[in-house]
Amino acid sequence: MGLAASIGLVIVHEAVLPLRAIRPATLLGEGQVAAQGAALAAQSVAVAVIDAELSPVQQRNLERAWHCKVIDRTGLILDIFGERARTREGALQVELAHLDYQRSRLVRSWTHLERQRGGFGFLGGPGETQIEADRRLIGERIARLRRELEQVRRTRGLHRTARRRVPFPVVALVGYTNAGKSTLFNALTGAEVTARDQLFATLDPTMRGLRLPSGRRAILSDTVGFISELPTELVAAFRATLEEVAEADVILHVRDIAHPDSAAQRADVLAVLDGMVADGMLDADWPARCIEVMNKADLLGGVAAVPQRPGSVAVSAVTGEGLAALRAAIDARIAAGMEIAEYTLGHAEGARLAWLYEHGEVLAREDGADGLHLRVRLLPADRARFERSAP
Repeated sequence: MGLAASIGLVIVHEAVLPLRAIRPATLLGEGQVAAQGAALAAQSVAVAVIDAELSPVQQRNLERAWHCKVIDRTGLILDIFGERARTREGALQVELAHLDYQRSRLVRSWTHLERQRGGFGFLGGPGETQIEADRRLIGERIARLRRELEQVRRTRGLHRTARRRVPFPVVALVGYTNAGKSTLFNALTGAEVTARDQLFATLDPTMRGLRLPSGRRAILSDTVGFISELPTELVAAFRATLEEVAEADVILHVRDIAHPDSAAQRADVLAVLDGMVADGMLDADWPARCIEVMNKADLLGGVAAVPQRPGSVAVSAVTGEGLAALRAAIDARIAAGMEIAEYTLGHAEGARLAWLYEHGEVLAREDGADGLHLRVRLLPADRARFERSAP
């Protein structure tokens, strides 16, 4: 119901139907089809949404029985993704998933599928049927989309490489859809990313700078929300948007702690991340760099009312309560992955000294006649870069 409401559908009828057995023709039993048909007709329903995966035949038969458009869970999620995608890559991924989905449903979507086009004179024989032509055109479009997506991904890879050359730590937000990630993103960075109380308000990765208590700067990345039973057509596109998570120095798992199914949502998110590990997209040690953020504490009476586990931080992105503790936790997690090094710089090496203050944490400094003696905490990549730059 939340998925349907999030795309603007007005829900006038809702039913939970137990299934003793799945009917190949209609999914539902004959009595259920008839009863729901009468209820839909009484409400003049234009679109019926089935929270399950329908075969093309089941979809066609239900539309004939109910005299209205019928879409399943996969089709609904694809429609939401298509409406919300804004970046070039997001639009390409959604179109590719939609074409994969529609290719198996051509038999339902067209009324002229068996008409034949004339054959070429030099070939003779019957021409290709309309369904064959449509499948061929969709196949060609899919191949072209995959080539374009590969180019976009190469470009984004170059952007990540460029960020490593000016390496600020990356902090990635992950979590179930509508957990409040974009609201938290805005509260931490002062950005104005779209944040609504609806599913999949964010589909495209967004990045902003984040200033931490130590003075260290980081990059905060907002990502698409997770959902249970993601359609198979969207799995590849969905995980591709999470590549920033694999590169992140800190992962913030944002939970809607006030949601009645918060524990189940947490399990769904962990399952997706474990799937990324199995696919080789994410290191198996990701829990060591993860902070669990218990969001929407204001709905439970405040941060003090939220039961917490080790490594978790309770916050309210709306009121700002707990954000200082979250920034400190991010700072500490980044520092835990840093290395301590000692350097002696000449008095004339002002640019290198400024670089250390910008990219590291100066723990001790002693100004001597022979130069500046420093004890600095740096990310491994920053340390290697600084030492390579030595004159």
